Amino acid sequence: MTNATESLVLRTTFTTRNFHGWGCLSVLPDEVARLGAKNVLIITDPFLAQSGLAQQIVQTLQQIGVSSVVNSDVVAEPPLAVAEQLVQFARQQNADLVIGLGGGSALDLAKLVAVLATQDGNVADYLNLTGLKILSSQGLAKIMIPTTAGTGSEVTNISVLSLASSKDVVVHDYLLADSVIVDPQLTVSVPARVTAATGIDALTHAIEAYVSVNATPISEGLSLQAIKLIARSLDKAVKNGNDRQARIDMSYGSYLAGLAFFNAGCAAVHALAYPLGGQFHIAHGESNAVLLYYVMGYIRSACAEKLKDIYQAMGFDVANLSAEEASKKCIIALKELVNTVSIPATLQDFNIPQDALDALSNDAIKQTRLLQRSPMLLSLQDIQAIYQSAFNGKGFI
Repeated sequence: MTNATESLVLRTTFTTRNFHGWGCLSVLPDEVARLGAKNVLIITDPFLAQSGLAQQIVQTLQQIGVSSVVNSDVVAEPPLAVAEQLVQFARQQNADLVIGLGGGSALDLAKLVAVLATQDGNVADYLNLTGLKILSSQGLAKIMIPTTAGTGSEVTNISVLSLASSKDVVVHDYLLADSVIVDPQLTVSVPARVTAATGIDALTHAIEAYVSVNATPISEGLSLQAIKLIARSLDKAVKNGNDRQARIDMSYGSYLAGLAFFNAGCAAVHALAYPLGGQFHIAHGESNAVLLYYVMGYIRSACAEKLKDIYQAMGFDVANLSAEEASKKCIIALKELVNTVSIPATLQDFNIPQDALDALSNDAIKQTRLLQRSPMLLSLQDIQAIYQSAFNGKGFI
């Protein structure tokens, strides 16, 4: 007899073409030519526009007869209004390819702009929680070039936007990039604090994907390798941004974590982190980092065996430990890693007041897309308890 799990059809999705390795930005001209582009829109942030990297790409494209325009209006934790403005800008151009260059915000906006440039309506019409329209075409060709090791946005089909008090997303496979170029050399100039925050973000992606109720043997393999690479190289990359091997490992770890959570999904850490970004404009990576210890400690009993695997992937010996023992040690190790890379440990450290916890909880419970993937279903009361513990700095171990 065939059991239920053997007859279950699972889907694993990947972007079409992926390039990775030190210096692999060199493939960009060939990829632009392959896609037949003649007029490129480059979406990036002010820092990369001023640093010369965006202009370097402009000049590279000129050498193959391709014109381009740079829009550097990207901001961190991008609000809906910025997305609307960028889409309108793109519609006024005659672009046939969009390049996203930067961290998660730039990549999220670039993917969104590439698709919506050819659609009707506004960005708000396509939001997951409130939008009523469905994307009808793939839009413009798109190439994603991450310059941080963190979000994994280059390989996902999602764009995250900040609203008045929380966040919402546009999700569709049309947002998947035609080509992804992961060049660790581009991450060398990333400051220590950003390296830390984006690195913990990537680690959170891998951990949440591994314990997700939607995890598969494929996503689990991606998650564990990502955890192994990130946990063993993050501190090195933070302390010495010129450590080539650490930067390589972090880029690969972030990429693998992106593939893992794209297929298995993130869960409660992200659900509670979104309101921190929406209401207090805390960077996404730091929002995840300050909550990781408290959320994972709260749900530990529902995923103890998997936390044992995570603890081992982080480089610890689990040979003589039960799942109960190893899972507790894992939670403590996560807290210590966040502390090692100097990210604040409590909500109070981010100047979030006690009287904000109810509003945070009320917004977090609305993130059903994320919460439904948690191995422990969380009620409003559970979420309130987690925020309170993160405020007090007292975990559940």
